[in-house]
Amino acid sequence: MSRLMIRYRNEIVPKLKEQLGRDNTLSLPKLQKIVVSMGLGKSVGERKRLEEAVGHLGSITGQKAVITRSRQAVSGFRLREGMEIGCMVTLRGRRMYEFLDRLITLALPRVRDFRGVNPKGFDGNGNFSMGLNESLVFPEVNPDKVTFTQGMNIAVVTSARNNEEGRLLLKELGMPFRKDETQ
Repeated sequence: MSRLMIRYRNEIVPKLKEQLGRDNTLSLPKLQKIVVSMGLGKSVGERKRLEEAVGHLGSITGQKAVITRSRQAVSGFRLREGMEIGCMVTLRGRRMYEFLDRLITLALPRVRDFRGVNPKGFDGNGNFSMGLNESLVFPEVNPDKVTFTQGMNIAVVTSARNNEEGRLLLKELGMPFRKDETQ
């Protein structure tokens, strides 16, 4: 089992029970899935760039990435229906906890001028989204073999009922939220 999964079961669940005032373990917020995606809008015609992004995403997450296609044509972006425009991976279970552990402990501290994750990335239902400007912060990506720097979006889907429960869960898991400068 993942280190973060063991910590969730042994340490975080009792804290959440106490803080939320619930006795039922199943009613507590928990992670459901993490979706990691890369949008490659500028490189619509470049197959090599898409393959490199799929390879990087696969090495970062430990799971094969799926190529996403456009659903409709947009003439302003020179985009036709069915064109390959990105890639994504949905992580669940053990791989989800391992990825979140590596994101919190290895990748985020390597981001230049990192002051914390924006706490306003919640959607109203306890789910959290964030973006990284480059995938080079993960140690699995070899910087010598990278020809294109590519950012990624990370969406953490939880079973929380509202933003406060989701924020509490992620804070207990170790997500470094930015402190408000006015306080």
